[in-house]
Amino acid sequence: MAINVGCHVGGASPETSVLSAGKTKQELTDHTANPVVVVVDDDVEAATGDAVNYVARAQWLRAAVLGANDGLVSVASLMIGVGAVNGTRKAMLVSGLAGLVAGACSMAIGEFVSVYAQHDVIQAARVERAARGGKEEEEELPSPTMAAVASALSFAVGAALPLLAGGFVREWAARVGAVCAASGVGLAGFGVASACLGGASVARSGIRMLLGGWLAMAVTYGVLKLFGMHAGV
Repeated sequence: MAINVGCHVGGASPETSVLSAGKTKQELTDHTANPVVVVVDDDVEAATGDAVNYVARAQWLRAAVLGANDGLVSVASLMIGVGAVNGTRKAMLVSGLAGLVAGACSMAIGEFVSVYAQHDVIQAARVERAARGGKEEEEELPSPTMAAVASALSFAVGAALPLLAGGFVREWAARVGAVCAASGVGLAGFGVASACLGGASVARSGIRMLLGGWLAMAVTYGVLKLFGMHAGV
């Protein structure tokens, strides 16, 4: 990419300087105050358009991936943690179901309040611009209800993976293994989807998701196991 800058100095022939990215900008002296013409290649616009596409995806991608990831990690950690103290199938199933319902409601309420606050800020900005006589800009207002529903559904989808995988397995060891396996597959899938839609590294995103989820499950299991041993539960 290059930017061509041309200027006339004291009636002399035009001098052209080529400014490339990464190089020191050449100083231009203009004693006659003649205008400087800047020509920008089309590649800049193309690059800017690509960047805008990724930014436009970020808002809904963040809510969907975070909701599903929170649901999966929260419910899987809850089931494994409860299983460390009470290994019965009913206890793990009930704890997972309770986590799914409570988490989905919490995510929906939190997203509704957050997006509604953003909605109020945009409306206040419009009123302020109108009072100053500024030009009204068309902005698509977010829907708090749609954001809340999408957040709750994404959380429920993520939470359903460990719940369905391990909630109906009879043996404790097999049940915990099923929860961990389903959680690993789900975390890797969410990481890959996030990387593909967001333009990031697939391997790095998947590994980051896996390590974070497994760490949360291991910490929950360890803390509740120690609590059960010392509290006599």
